[in-house]
Amino acid sequence: MSGSSLITIYKNALNHYTVEQLRYISAPGVWSIGQMYDHVILTALDYLDQVEKCAATVEEQTLGKTEAGAYIFQTGGFPPIKIKLPEGPENAPSNAESKEDLMRGLDQVQLRMRQWEAKLDEIDPKGKVQHGGFGWLNAREWFGLVDMHFRHHLRQKNELEQSLILI
Repeated sequence: MSGSSLITIYKNALNHYTVEQLRYISAPGVWSIGQMYDHVILTALDYLDQVEKCAATVEEQTLGKTEAGAYIFQTGGFPPIKIKLPEGPENAPSNAESKEDLMRGLDQVQLRMRQWEAKLDEIDPKGKVQHGGFGWLNAREWFGLVDMHFRHHLRQKNELEQSLILI
């Protein structure tokens, strides 16, 4: 499943949530659906910023991926486990975004993906930017992370939707 079709899944679902459902937190430490959407959008935009940095770099980077980075690219995705992000404001997604804000964010991700997808073959794969957990990634790898991350959060999306049955 490609990034565009994944984003379409998220968009279609977003149209069906009420504001109450979007902001509902089922338990302490669990994100709302709105927070999960905010997270996947901001992460995708950050990954696409890294694609842009790779495209602009003129320095060849000889270092590669970490063991975790090699694993996710070899398997084509994140492992099917819950990943707890470190505490901090950068890892606390907003629970105040409107459906319209989130839809605009998904549209922006889709647009930027289309723009970069057309240019990926022209970007030198030796131009890399470091990811904190996965090592040094080139533009195509950063771009691939967008799909992987959206796919990874489909499980969470489904779990959060199940909790909405209770409200």
